Amino acid sequence: MRVIAGKARHLPLKCIDGLDTRPTTDRIKETLFNMIQNDIPGCRFLDLFAGSGGIGIEALSRGAKSAVFVEKNPRAAACIRQNLQFTRLDPAAELIQADVFAALGRLEGQSAFDVIFLDPPYRMGLERKVLEVLSSSSLADNNTCIIAEASLDTDFDYLEPLGYETVRYKKYKTNAHIFLKKKCSLIKEGKI
Repeated sequence: MRVIAGKARHLPLKCIDGLDTRPTTDRIKETLFNMIQNDIPGCRFLDLFAGSGGIGIEALSRGAKSAVFVEKNPRAAACIRQNLQFTRLDPAAELIQADVFAALGRLEGQSAFDVIFLDPPYRMGLERKVLEVLSSSSLADNNTCIIAEASLDTDFDYLEPLGYETVRYKKYKTNAHIFLKKKCSLIKEGKI
């Protein structure tokens, strides 16, 4: 695993041994960042279920202003710290070693992130729980690009009732990225 592009380009990243994390492959990471390349420069990036930090580090390398990494596994969090120090991207990073829902509660009240990426363990319904929290959170607004990585059999039929619209769906061999935005509510914004 390595940084694909930007100021830390080609630097190798550590990941923990075992099945506790599922690092996004370089090929999928490159495809993902090609799709969101215009959203990255100067953005505030939130990497949930960060694993070894590869996605958030890629965002920082490509010009994100800041990135918050959320990872509860102590070994994975230590790996993120090492990767941030090795790439010298740590000044623009914040690592929260906590459960994602506790971290979202701690971050609540801050302004919205520009990009939120979540890659929870598959088939546990965690993406739905996170999206439920974000649907009424200050951390995501109508301009926030939310990207969920999930297994191909993950059902997202609940998105519209939660106030989301699907912007794009990118399918790979074993998983997919679903790109979401909160629906613009004219009533909420006082325009009706």
